[in-house]
Amino acid sequence: MSDCIFCNIVAGRIPCAKLLEDDAALAFMDIGPLAPGHAMLIPKGHYETVDQIPADEAAAVLRHLPALVKAVRAATGATGVNVLQNNGRSANQLVPHVHFHIIPRREGDAWHFNWPAGKYGPGEMDDMARRIREGL
Repeated sequence: MSDCIFCNIVAGRIPCAKLLEDDAALAFMDIGPLAPGHAMLIPKGHYETVDQIPADEAAAVLRHLPALVKAVRAATGATGVNVLQNNGRSANQLVPHVHFHIIPRREGDAWHFNWPAGKYGPGEMDDMARRIREGL
């Protein structure tokens, strides 16, 4: 897709600080890092959301995730790492091409989640689980 920034990076039309590349995946440094060492992992094929990627292509991309996390932690001295993947505008996906953020973290850093955990009422969790299973 000629108007997709990540497709343009894959095609070499936009430069990046490349970390790894193979036939399925590309990893590079995020130009707007939440912390030094913030990296991105993307499929080379254009898919807007993770549910659109064929399972074999997703596996080929995600096989790099453990090594990337390990390398980012080692390079940055981070004590933790967030792996973040957003799907759709309502989930704060700003670039409509699947991407995984690898974000190094340290105790007391400035980045925080707003995680307003809720609770299920009686029977609601089992009903939701049943509905999800039906979709699998």
